[in-house]
Amino acid sequence: MEERLQKILARAGLGARRACEDLIRQGRVTVNGEVAQLGQKADPERDRIEVDSRPVRLPCAFTYIALHKPPGVLSDEGDGTGRRLTVLDLVKHSARLFPVGRLDLRSEGLVLLTDDGDLALRLTHPRFGHEKEYHVLVEGHPTEETLDRWRRGVELDGEMTAPAKVQVLRTEGERAWLRVVLREGRKRQIRRVAALLGHPVVRLIRVRIGPIRLGDLLPGKWRLLTPAEVRALRKCVNERG
Repeated sequence: MEERLQKILARAGLGARRACEDLIRQGRVTVNGEVAQLGQKADPERDRIEVDSRPVRLPCAFTYIALHKPPGVLSDEGDGTGRRLTVLDLVKHSARLFPVGRLDLRSEGLVLLTDDGDLALRLTHPRFGHEKEYHVLVEGHPTEETLDRWRRGVELDGEMTAPAKVQVLRTEGERAWLRVVLREGRKRQIRRVAALLGHPVVRLIRVRIGPIRLGDLLPGKWRLLTPAEVRALRKCVNERG
């Protein structure tokens, strides 16, 4: 996967990105034997990148994990007391992982864990607007008018929510399953909007973050992302960054 040269140099520990840009400007960086230009992209796995004729070596590969968080498990690192189970308690791995984004205590579904801080920031920062998809069981059967209000945005804390994709998946007795896709993530946003519209949430499952899907992963179980998923995730992040 190609990325900007200064980012590769920074990941290799050659300084902050601005310092790495200076290395490129000074003509000290080559890619496959050619002097690099500022703004140039390269693939660290395929291209020969050198600084002052010395090869650039990236640190060990990052770890990317998908976890199905069950309800009642904290999606952050907890308060350190061990009184409540966290997502990190469910994943036994040698890497120093941290969760990407959060799900409230009662919610369940996909949580990503990684030691790649740059990617985590780009996935969670509101200005990048990556999609997150949820399947939500609500009380009652929302009308098309109600769903359209949700799609256009409603006022929370004096500010309108961003437009959302909302559709009915199926009904279940006096309740309905909805598919909700957001590009923002205010605290407990789906629960608050649904309650405001008269359809309190009974169950909330996150099934997708960007290109990564929960699939058939069982509650409490985790897996490493495949190389193809990691490439898709990086592409998604780079396109919106």
